[in-house]
Amino acid sequence: MTDRSIGPRYAPYALAVLMVAYVLAFVDRQVLNLLVEPIKHDLKLSDTGISLLQGLSFALFLSIGGLPIGRLVDTRRRVTVLSMGIAFWSIATGCFGLTRIYAVMLLSRIGVGVGEATMTPSAYSLLGDYFPPRRLGLAVGIYSMGAFIGSGLAMILGGAMLGMLPKGDVSLPLVGAVRNWQAIFLLLVPIGLGVALWVASLREPRRGAGGSDETPGWGEVRRYFAAHWRPILGVDAAVGFTNMAAYGLLSWTPAMMARTFQMGPAAAGWRLGWIVILACSAGTFAAGLAGDALRSRGRETGRLMVMAGALAAAIPLAIAAPLMPAPGLFLALTAALLFCLSAALGSGPATVQEITPGRMRGVQHAIAVLTANLLGLGLGPTIVALITDRVFARPAAIAWSLAIALPLMLLIALGCCAFAMKVYASALRRQQIP
Repeated sequence: MTDRSIGPRYAPYALAVLMVAYVLAFVDRQVLNLLVEPIKHDLKLSDTGISLLQGLSFALFLSIGGLPIGRLVDTRRRVTVLSMGIAFWSIATGCFGLTRIYAVMLLSRIGVGVGEATMTPSAYSLLGDYFPPRRLGLAVGIYSMGAFIGSGLAMILGGAMLGMLPKGDVSLPLVGAVRNWQAIFLLLVPIGLGVALWVASLREPRRGAGGSDETPGWGEVRRYFAAHWRPILGVDAAVGFTNMAAYGLLSWTPAMMARTFQMGPAAAGWRLGWIVILACSAGTFAAGLAGDALRSRGRETGRLMVMAGALAAAIPLAIAAPLMPAPGLFLALTAALLFCLSAALGSGPATVQEITPGRMRGVQHAIAVLTANLLGLGLGPTIVALITDRVFARPAAIAWSLAIALPLMLLIALGCCAFAMKVYASALRRQQIP
């Protein structure tokens, strides 16, 4: 049942809860990146084999599952859908930690992807109803910070736990002996189930501020997307290719630091984790403020202008950062690069929110998730791994793989953003958004 008594003071609390859930999603998703080297050693995998665990198997089902889940978000109580998804992906994370059989690990990552498919459509739909349009950009920006906080915490906590746990096997109650990297995944399960219960306690807002709760039929949904496919495609593709670069960078940077600078997981995780949290949070927050400011001054494409500027600044950084000869220089340029990437990613979702009726946001964001994750999470880590394995044929060349792949991805993202800017303003006017 929808709770129509939600006031402006409740919205920040709900935003905080959703952000915590998003942080957890990225901890469960990204902790694998810090553990690339020990998993490769135990399972005798290539970089390409690891990349399938990191991205493609996970992203494929995250994306495909998002379409029916997006429809479910538009027709059912959203906080219930989301809480069940959190519980599901937490259990799947535990299953990953219980096995060293590659096929079972792939299936477990698929399960994580299916559960996490509930996150973004539910959260974006809820935020669009918790906050008015003039505050939505900042709200989405703050929520989006959860991705980077979660990615950073995955590295910090994963490295710290790996350093504290004994090398080799660890004995856990009810489970028995597991490898130390397996124990990290198992410890995430009770945290996830607790967050699932917390999300279930949220009040459900009315759909569509001042609008109707009526669920649109598929015919209405198809007509809407047929009329607005150009700006939606442009923005979603720009976000997707930016995600490709971001996931490619975050998936392989810990391994690059080990191979290039002989830095262990604990040291790499501590340094890189804090850089991800601080630089990306700052970039996302700045993009939300800048986009809202430009929109309030009548610049209809203001958020896309922020996105384009951030992408243009990121391209030279993506070339230079991986090739730095010293870890300090590498980390400094990587911090600047992550600031720009997060600013670009923080600008995209709110633009599409403005031209999407509240009753269709679940489906729209499911489409956005499909594009972003198939391109970003599905292909980003794998493209970098394929260049390393097939072009250079040596793991130590991972830095050159990043320097080649990342700027090309960002150039395409910038082109998609420019296309979206040409068609977005007219779509916005048709929605009569002030």
